[in-house]
Amino acid sequence: MALSLFCLFIFSLTFLLPRPPVQSSPTIKALLQLKQTQTQQGDVSDFVMLKKDKLLGGLLAGGFDERSCFSRYHSAWYGKGLSGNPSPYLISRLRTYETLHKECGPYTESYNKTVKDLRSGHVSDSPACKYVVWISYSGLGNRILTLASAFLYALLTNRVLLVDPGVDMVDLFCEPFPHVSWFLPPDFPLNSHFSKFDQKSDQCYGKMLKNKATTKSTVPSFVYLHLAHDYDDQDKLFFCDEDQTFLQKVPWLVVRTNNYFVPSLFLMPSFEQQLSDLFPNKETIFHFLGRYLFHPTNKVWGLVSRYYQAYLANADEKLGIQIRVFDTGTGPFQHVLDQILACTLKENLLPDVNRKGDFVKSPGKPKSKAVLMTSLSSGYFEKVRDMYWEHPTATGEIIGIYQPSHEGFQQTEKKMHNQKAWAEMYLLSLSDALVTSSWSTFGYVAQGLGGLKPWILYKPENGTAPDPGCQRAMSMEPCFHAPPFYDCKAKRGTDTGALVPHVRHCEDMSWGLKVVDSSSSQ
Repeated sequence: MALSLFCLFIFSLTFLLPRPPVQSSPTIKALLQLKQTQTQQGDVSDFVMLKKDKLLGGLLAGGFDERSCFSRYHSAWYGKGLSGNPSPYLISRLRTYETLHKECGPYTESYNKTVKDLRSGHVSDSPACKYVVWISYSGLGNRILTLASAFLYALLTNRVLLVDPGVDMVDLFCEPFPHVSWFLPPDFPLNSHFSKFDQKSDQCYGKMLKNKATTKSTVPSFVYLHLAHDYDDQDKLFFCDEDQTFLQKVPWLVVRTNNYFVPSLFLMPSFEQQLSDLFPNKETIFHFLGRYLFHPTNKVWGLVSRYYQAYLANADEKLGIQIRVFDTGTGPFQHVLDQILACTLKENLLPDVNRKGDFVKSPGKPKSKAVLMTSLSSGYFEKVRDMYWEHPTATGEIIGIYQPSHEGFQQTEKKMHNQKAWAEMYLLSLSDALVTSSWSTFGYVAQGLGGLKPWILYKPENGTAPDPGCQRAMSMEPCFHAPPFYDCKAKRGTDTGALVPHVRHCEDMSWGLKVVDSSSSQ
């Protein structure tokens, strides 16, 4: 009986565990023989470590049906664990949040009561549950970053995060919380208003401040928070503790943003202690929250796992190069290619080639490096691929250049386009080293999920490759592109990148803000 159950377990593993397509799978007999030798301490500890790692050190909750979302627990099998350990407080708060979400999520008794109040415009004296509703808005990279921001805000304010599914969110991401969905139901009363909400809406917090509506004794049933790049000075007061005192009374906060606004939360005294306890290493915010929240659906995971096994798995090293070009005109551009090569060669990320020789033999087995390039254009990939095909490397290394897709232009509303984009972000995150483009949220997502400090390609000006071509990031955290420059206490403008040592201006956007760890700010 025990042997038959073990055979069934091994049979399941042969289908579930990723394996390189060029290698034959081990037979059941061979695996049984392996099991018989697992009395060796190394084998046992490896098995225990694999079981432990699939929960990422306790970051993830157990109890999900693995077949419904293979990526949730399989990422550890790709050798990509966490960069550092999540704090016990973060793990505790995530489990507490999951309990809250189960009690307050869609169609629970508390949800139904709060929705009933929303329909009537009535606000209970002490509603059991309060919510942050995230409106699906902007490109995929922006959506991932803003959703993580909204979740952190919900965590800090004991609210439940509910997600507008938009046109494709259900096709891209698995449910992150056990038992109850994070997606808004189709009958949510404000669904039809999402596209109409703007700064002129009566429920917009900025407009309410202008009209002094927040001084009234009545609390609105919901408030719309406009935190997109074009928000004004009144909208930005969301990041002041005094304004949070009013907002915490409102049952429903509906937010539209295309900004990773986490750095400004670190400038708010009311959140300071919580954030310090959640993230002792301050540059791991998106890394931990991203690995907790964002699990590719089985469709997307198929794209990731097949490509990884076919092209990347057997390489000794993996380098990711993410290219986002903001120049107008038809690429590829020679100055962009020159910049990519200048950066990767100078930083010893890629070896130079021997343009005079035909063959360079290194002693022993040559080292192999797989280079994953992502771009809307195939031109840069073709040039780099041809360079390493036509000439031997000066070091004898074997360099393979790969690019999964080249869509030509960004197609935000196209489902397969976004599924490929999400797969490529994830594939980049599996790299050992990463090069990204300035201003690109695509790159921010990849570096954050991978726990990588990338080399950032400077934004070219006037069609000229910058010199130097790139700079190593001081933090794996994304950049907040449109932060407020306001001192809430002094009630005047200020440089918010100079208030605390752990919030600094970004390398790729001088007016942006990013969180760095204290050791990086010395």
